[in-house]
Amino acid sequence: MMDKLVYHFSEGNKDQKDLLGGKGANLAEMTRLDLPVPPGFTVTTQACRHYLEHDRLPDHLKVQVTMALRRLEDEVGRRLGDSVDPLLVSVRSGAKYSMPGMMETVLNVGLNDFSVQGLIEASGDERFVWDSYRRLIQMFGRTVLGIEGDDFARVLDAAKATKGAVDDLELDASDLRRLVEDFKAVVEAGSGRAFPQDPREQLDLAIQAVFESWNTDRARIYRRRERIPEDAGTAVNVCTMVFGNLGETSGTGVCFTRDPSTGKPGGYGDYLVNAQGEDVVSGIRNTLSLEDFAEVDPASHESLRKIMRRLETHYRDLCDIEFTVERGKLWMLQTRVGKRTAAAAFRIATQLVDEQLITMDEALERVGGAQLAQLMFPQFDPDSERTPFTRGMPASPGAAVGKVVFDSATALAWTAAGEPVVLLRKETNPEDLEGMIAATGILTCRGGKTSHAAVVARGMGKTAVCGAESLHIDEEQALAHADGVEVRQGDLLSIDGSTGEVFIGRLPVVASPVVTYLEEGLEPALEVADEGTADLIRAVDRLLTHADSVRTMEVRANADTGKDALRARRMGAQGIGLCRTEHMFLGERRVLIERVILAASSAERAEALAALLPPQREDFDELLTAMDGLPTTIRLLDPPLHEFLPDRSELMVKVARAEEQGVVDDEDVRLLAAVNRLHESNPMLGLRGVRLGLTVPGLFAGQIRAVAEAAARRIRGGHDPRPEIMVPLVGSLMELHLVREEAARILAEVAEAEGVALDIPIGTMIELPRAALTAFRIAEEADFFSFGTNDLTQTTWGFSRDDVEAAFFAAYLEKGVFTVSPFETLDEAGVGRLVDVATQEGRRTRPGLKAGVCGEHGGDPESIHFFHRVGLDYVSCSPFRVPVARLEAGRAVLGRREEDTSDDDDILRA
Repeated sequence: MMDKLVYHFSEGNKDQKDLLGGKGANLAEMTRLDLPVPPGFTVTTQACRHYLEHDRLPDHLKVQVTMALRRLEDEVGRRLGDSVDPLLVSVRSGAKYSMPGMMETVLNVGLNDFSVQGLIEASGDERFVWDSYRRLIQMFGRTVLGIEGDDFARVLDAAKATKGAVDDLELDASDLRRLVEDFKAVVEAGSGRAFPQDPREQLDLAIQAVFESWNTDRARIYRRRERIPEDAGTAVNVCTMVFGNLGETSGTGVCFTRDPSTGKPGGYGDYLVNAQGEDVVSGIRNTLSLEDFAEVDPASHESLRKIMRRLETHYRDLCDIEFTVERGKLWMLQTRVGKRTAAAAFRIATQLVDEQLITMDEALERVGGAQLAQLMFPQFDPDSERTPFTRGMPASPGAAVGKVVFDSATALAWTAAGEPVVLLRKETNPEDLEGMIAATGILTCRGGKTSHAAVVARGMGKTAVCGAESLHIDEEQALAHADGVEVRQGDLLSIDGSTGEVFIGRLPVVASPVVTYLEEGLEPALEVADEGTADLIRAVDRLLTHADSVRTMEVRANADTGKDALRARRMGAQGIGLCRTEHMFLGERRVLIERVILAASSAERAEALAALLPPQREDFDELLTAMDGLPTTIRLLDPPLHEFLPDRSELMVKVARAEEQGVVDDEDVRLLAAVNRLHESNPMLGLRGVRLGLTVPGLFAGQIRAVAEAAARRIRGGHDPRPEIMVPLVGSLMELHLVREEAARILAEVAEAEGVALDIPIGTMIELPRAALTAFRIAEEADFFSFGTNDLTQTTWGFSRDDVEAAFFAAYLEKGVFTVSPFETLDEAGVGRLVDVATQEGRRTRPGLKAGVCGEHGGDPESIHFFHRVGLDYVSCSPFRVPVARLEAGRAVLGRREEDTSDDDDILRA
């Protein structure tokens, strides 16, 4: 039996995205709903994977395409490329995961020198037919034959110049007929072969070209950025052509059932009269709104409005819809769960709850920590002085400031040099992807909220303003002007993606209103918010509150000062998961640790330790005051030794110069000898953590005493301090046993002296593979485990983070060794397995052992889901990431909602 590789639209449904891709699955779903979908069929992702693996199509694919094509021809009563009323088809990509504009499409397949006459007779519109034919040759030449798009653009521009035309619509049938011949010449010159006249050859080559587009540079770059599996492949959708370029009663458009930028209810979209789909998203013509569409074609608009409501109800979410009107007949070409901005995501989720379309659990699944983080970014100060430059459509919100650049190569180069940039383009296309990724913001003078620039920017969370009609760009001269004001490459611009405003120079920024809510509370934030902002704040509050009610993991913060701890507490932290005590000895205090480590005698060390005790006790008192009633995990000193010693090179130079001048300082000589004695080739794996505590007598003891005395004094004052002492870099049971033994003695002494009971847990940081693999033993002496995933990642991979990130991570990401840095998102297969093993085996030794994570992964959304699955009790992260972790910990309980997996090119193509 042959594998089934081709499915008619009537044979699938929306749940078959793995097989049919997002576009094919949703076309099938709309067909099942009896919506007006042009008939067609889908070639599966399985066929694509076979092609990518074996570099040839499956042997039986052409047979199945023939069977599907004949069924389609019988259904519509026309034959592909016939000389009488021919059937034409579009060939469109359609992966499971949305990849806007990254892969290929060919329209009007089936047109040739013979069928063109039949279509003229059938349509009665000669201009439309020659326009369709030139589009086929142009798309086929670029997509299938690999000819540069600029080669066709130059010929088209020359034709318009000869005619004195401003846009394509001013070219008549005879102009377009000549253009077809000119395009054929471009094909032959660029490919060494004539444009194929066999309709079936056109179809087969187009299908193969779509498969090949999976591995274009831009598609690979996009997949790496979005972490889309390399082996997923794309489906191909072959769909009966319907024509939006058949005159004034025809057109094409893209719409959303709610505004994808703000979340405002009601339809939103773009429409073009007498156009094909790429005209809408390319931005080469400015579009009409849906309100304008209602005036131009009220019957089609009413049909569309009803279908929009039906699809939103069916999918129970914002829907992104592509449609074409052919001589007054509405056709649905695609739908999907639409991309949206972070603000729109929160608003829409709570709107749908209030409309009783989804539950609060489902609403929580539809927002994410990365989106919440976007809402916490600063915004432009509304009271600052401003010099307006231009204004367009607010396509993707945010506040972006950068130097003006006009091409992707410059954007990449300047960003690599540390310069933030704003990319200015007439309109963007898939070739601009790298520059769009590099830029802090994007500004175009063409296109709307459904243009390529808008869709891609929203997907990436980039600030974008599109369709600034007063803006004129001269790429050759590297300048732009609007309303008499000129900017050149390198000038600063500030763009506001929430309002569509663009300003000259650098505007100051202020805190986001969402941060104001998080730090000051709901009511104070609402008092100073406008209506739209208030809706957003209420939505965030509702979803965060619900996340708190369902999550099982606590969220703590990494904080080293009382000020940071108070901020974390306001953000919703339920304790401190990591206080790095070495951070208390930076700046002027550094010398205190230096004296302890470099002490030449026991008496000198005792004196240095005595000086160390009071400032530590004050710091711990401040921290415990801020976190009263909440657990506060204090890590004993864990500095790489070189961070608390004089710089060896500088000291060597100083001593050498003094010797030359005959004025040697004995103290400097003694200090250099001590530094040389303690010098390490790899300080990150040297004398640090527990090793330092065991080899420098009294160092850990002094810290433990400071914690105990601070806690005792808080207790005597009627408060509820809850310190926990964490021993760093433990690799063996005996290391922890020795520290714990000393700690028990000190805690007992302080408790007796202060007349209070001290119950301070002693635990360890798991940051070495050996500690993870022997956790069943270490748990004998540990009251808790806290995974230091930063160092655990370094020691598992054999990385020195300070060195390797700059040295080769970029190359590893480029080559696909990493899809994301293992320091950003936890390596589940390696480091994650160690976390899992240590947690389970530690709890077998000590049932109820508390386990958490305090590395940077504690604030990473994807890693938080893993920690939940492993069964950790808490995550700890920076104060700013606490709300993100709260949200994701709630989502982790519900299970991650499958990502948007629809239309891979996100572009209307018919």
